[in-house]
Amino acid sequence: MATVYQRCKNDKRNANYPCTQPRCAHPWTVRYREPGGTRAERQPSFEKKSQADAFAARLASDKYEGFYLDPKRGDITLRAYAADWLERQVVSDSTHRNYDSFLRLHLIPALGTRTVIGVQRNDIEAFVAAVSKKLAPSTVCDRMKMVTSIFKTAVKEKRRPDDPTEGVKLPRTGAQAVDEDEIPTLHEVNLIAKQISPQYRLTVYLQAGAGLRISETLAFSADCHRDGFLRVRRQVSAKANREDCVTRFVPLKHRAEGEYRDIPTPAFLADEIDTHLRDWGTVTVGDLDVLFAPRERGKSTMPTATTYAYHFKKALKDAGITKPGGSPKYTPHGLRHFFVSTALAHGIPLHETSRWLGHRSIKTTVDVYGHLVPASWDRCRAVMQNALRPDGPAV
Repeated sequence: MATVYQRCKNDKRNANYPCTQPRCAHPWTVRYREPGGTRAERQPSFEKKSQADAFAARLASDKYEGFYLDPKRGDITLRAYAADWLERQVVSDSTHRNYDSFLRLHLIPALGTRTVIGVQRNDIEAFVAAVSKKLAPSTVCDRMKMVTSIFKTAVKEKRRPDDPTEGVKLPRTGAQAVDEDEIPTLHEVNLIAKQISPQYRLTVYLQAGAGLRISETLAFSADCHRDGFLRVRRQVSAKANREDCVTRFVPLKHRAEGEYRDIPTPAFLADEIDTHLRDWGTVTVGDLDVLFAPRERGKSTMPTATTYAYHFKKALKDAGITKPGGSPKYTPHGLRHFFVSTALAHGIPLHETSRWLGHRSIKTTVDVYGHLVPASWDRCRAVMQNALRPDGPAV
């Protein structure tokens, strides 16, 4: 229990002891012990007895409800706390790199010197407004999820009573649905495959014919090729091209180590894989026989999405697949869009496509590709007509 008293009347070490005035102006002290840990004694002071009584009552209420907040725990700077928070997160290399970049370049310069408990909602609103002038709306919304997570963790650790990001308005993002102009035609897919460096020809068809991400494609190994299907287990690390990279292959996006997904293999793709193996063979990296490791001496051990981009852009320019300004018309991800749009156009169910793509949930697939499902208006009319007016005129 907390004790409310005046030092001037009870503490012989106090300079004002003994104070005989019944209504003196000396401060009031609340003495209590911090629950848990070392149970250190705290003795904050207040100008008025009413303030001290209110603080003591709140302590009693918080302890009864299982919540306790020590103001000193929130005195840590946001710079120090965010750095500690990031090191405790289990995320991929690319996610860690994105988070660290946002903290260093944006959050810390703006709010890093504030204490965790000192950051208020208006500070967050001002920060969002400022960073929205520098970054795309989708990036701001994504990174603010991290900021929210930092403050929610602080609340759970009882460093502050509430989350200052709650209810803060974020910039409006554009539709998540893929733009059909970002999807290459079959003719363009074949042109890209023809113009790209011969050893990378198969990458075009692994994406367009099986929907692999480029990081999964570059990590493709001989054991992925099965009878009638592909078993995709890993993706290449964003640092795989560096000599000092320790882990060149990492788990699939949204998946844990050892998880995989199977994708049906069309006959033409099986032939393309066999042709690649015959013409180029494999290169042993670690304990894997991979298909796309560079063969030339002096080259890095594995290509990444970044290093591969040079070959892809060059292929598009050589094929004349460019925008009016001369820049490449598509990215490698456009080939994955081609896979999905082709599958949906021919009646493959969304839930099957979603599983082959490796999306975290079917909602993602619906949000991005749902508009590509062929219109079913006529079929809907016929079904409703037959159900409600089976004897009426046929539709």
